[in-house]
Amino acid sequence: MKRDNSKGRSKKAPINDQIEADQVRLIGASGEQVGIVSLEDALQNAQSAGLDLVLMNGESDPVVCKVMDYGKHLFDIKKTKAAAKKKQRQQQIKEIKFRPGTDIGDYKIKLRNLTRFLEDGDKVKVSLRYRGREMAHQELGMEMMKRIETDLEELGTVEQHPKMEGRQLLMVIAPKKRK
Repeated sequence: MKRDNSKGRSKKAPINDQIEADQVRLIGASGEQVGIVSLEDALQNAQSAGLDLVLMNGESDPVVCKVMDYGKHLFDIKKTKAAAKKKQRQQQIKEIKFRPGTDIGDYKIKLRNLTRFLEDGDKVKVSLRYRGREMAHQELGMEMMKRIETDLEELGTVEQHPKMEGRQLLMVIAPKKRK
């Protein structure tokens, strides 16, 4: 007899007396297949080992149950989730602003910051702003963007090629995947 858990289903698996089945496929405490036994025999097997009987798969026929320490099992799951969350890192978008007349010294400093951002795994938005008569010489800005692209080609790939938005030339560079 199977139990319909579709409504009000909790995330925790049914254990011991919460299991409603006549026959169960039992997996022992050390992972060995015991076979198909009655629910009473399975509960007795778990109690004699001093462990819990946990429903592993309620969809199969007969249901699959395992003899294990359920509290330790929950602790291990929680621990692995916490470790996985700790390894995650949110990628940010950093922005560096240039001008068409940015001198070589300032350019090198900004380029050093760009390399640091890319090495840290962040995306970089490079913006180049034109003022007044600088709009007449947009090719200077495109040359600078090409220079930035070539200087950073081993660290990142251009995700969005340079394009004009009003008086700004924008480009987005994403870090290359580390091996």
